[in-house]
Amino acid sequence: MGPVIEAQGLSYEYPDGTTAIRNVDTTVERGERVAVVGANGSGKSTLQLALGGLIDPSTGSVRYFGETTDAEAVRERLGVLLQDPDDYLFNATVREDIEYGPAQLGVPRDVAERRVDRLADQLGLLDLLDRPPFRLSGGEKQRAAVASVFAFDPNVLLLDEPFGAVDPQYRERILDLVTDHEGTFLLFTPSLDMVPEVAERVILVGQNGSIVADRSVREVLTDSSLLVENGLRPPAPVEMFEGVLDRDELPLTVSEARRYLLKREQ
Repeated sequence: MGPVIEAQGLSYEYPDGTTAIRNVDTTVERGERVAVVGANGSGKSTLQLALGGLIDPSTGSVRYFGETTDAEAVRERLGVLLQDPDDYLFNATVREDIEYGPAQLGVPRDVAERRVDRLADQLGLLDLLDRPPFRLSGGEKQRAAVASVFAFDPNVLLLDEPFGAVDPQYRERILDLVTDHEGTFLLFTPSLDMVPEVAERVILVGQNGSIVADRSVREVLTDSSLLVENGLRPPAPVEMFEGVLDRDELPLTVSEARRYLLKREQ
């Protein structure tokens, strides 16, 4: 095991004086699957940028793999998907965008091409590989950006809303891609419905940009009062069965709710 990301006293203040994140202390261990949740405007995306080494914190530090505080020294091991897919799509074709990361890392061309074809097939991009990115729909851009991050096979993924703007069938394909990833995973999202599918731990960012909870998925997602206080709604199955089942029995997903109802009918 061992830590892959260690943040100490992490704060970030924008030039206009707005504090986006405040005194964040957290450690992510190798192989952990963590969801960072919070209401819109809570500072989640800024926290992703700071943990991913894309902005320098106003105070505090981030240490990577127990080795260094220089994110550029380990850039090839960090896969960061930003909120806007256009930040990833800047080449002449979708294929070139997906190949860009492996090319920068010196991945042999035949290996890179196999990765591109596999990812394009999984994410429904095969017919779009020769198309200019600006001609893609919002959902297609999202899928192409996800493929671009996975193409260079990073050890750690920091993904901001990878399931947003895509059709349900492709949401499931991205979910499969994420759950099959053998490294460390951090999902940044204001929506809790997908969290039980991918994470084992939840970091809840409050509306003042500080961490207000860092516990197991079940402990956080069944604490409706805590979630509402911080601008979030519990997952729909939790809301549906709250008051009917004990807290430790509440279903977190639609599948769990269905199994409970089927069992009750037997």
